[in-house]
Amino acid sequence: MKIAVIILAGGEGRRIGGTKPLRLLGGQRLIERAAAMARQWSDVVAISVREKEQAEGCGLPLLFDEGGVEGPLAGLVAGLRFAVEAGCHGVLAIPADMPFLPSDLADRLSSAMTGRQAAVAASGGHLHPVCGFWPTSALEELPAYLKTGSRSLRGFAAAVGYVAVEWPAQPADPFFNINAIEDLAAAEHRLR
Repeated sequence: MKIAVIILAGGEGRRIGGTKPLRLLGGQRLIERAAAMARQWSDVVAISVREKEQAEGCGLPLLFDEGGVEGPLAGLVAGLRFAVEAGCHGVLAIPADMPFLPSDLADRLSSAMTGRQAAVAASGGHLHPVCGFWPTSALEELPAYLKTGSRSLRGFAAAVGYVAVEWPAQPADPFFNINAIEDLAAAEHRLR
């Protein structure tokens, strides 16, 4: 199955002082780390942003968040449309702020999908809808979902139908995400 990988990088990053994808971890920008991971899983990779400054200079196509949709769902919708145009059957969505994603993410999520449902990563009893494998057919469910007034990825996953795929959270959660300066410091420590 031909897939596209979409890096969700459109968040405001207020808790870390803005431009989170450009923060350095181990001497490399978070967006560059995410792009390197994404290229492991597909040759069709793009970055979804609100503003081009969030991911300039990565050498990947930039997709702009879908108008009229908010949050990570806007990035996913832009990614699903990009995947359709690229002739892909599904989208692996990953966020720019999870630098330790498991290498088997794409394989496990895609093999867990059945029919038209999505597959969403989970660890330690927490669902991580920003790390999910979505069939391009999910776009068909979007108008009805938007009419509900909801805009969450978790809600969209429920509307599409999904299966949760669990990873162990110990000794270290592969879905650790960076939201604040303290998280960035913890991630630096983890790299050592």
